[in-house]
Amino acid sequence: MANKLLLHVSLVYSPQPRTVHEVNLEIIPPCSVLQALKQSGLLTKCPEIDNPGILLGIWGRRAEWSDLLRDQDRIEVYRPLRVDPKIARRERFVKQGARTAGLFQKRRLGAKAGY
Repeated sequence: MANKLLLHVSLVYSPQPRTVHEVNLEIIPPCSVLQALKQSGLLTKCPEIDNPGILLGIWGRRAEWSDLLRDQDRIEVYRPLRVDPKIARRERFVKQGARTAGLFQKRRLGAKAGY
């Protein structure tokens, strides 16, 4: 009976590429995202996420520190982007060249370059 009163929540954080910290928690409701983070011990293990400006999500949707959790929620802590995705795409395009990238890779016979 006591097991039904607990919320089962997982907390996920990736401090760098190919490294993932996942903590499964059983917490007593009502519980906020901040309380779950404190109970997980992730704030002491990764102090860089103890920042009010860090982005959080629950199942891929934006969340706040004060949002209340439900059973089977997955809290995701997002690290900041190092490069703007638009700039990264432009740089890849320049590196690959116009003839081998995307729409321009396959051309009709006799068509002009870029069409």
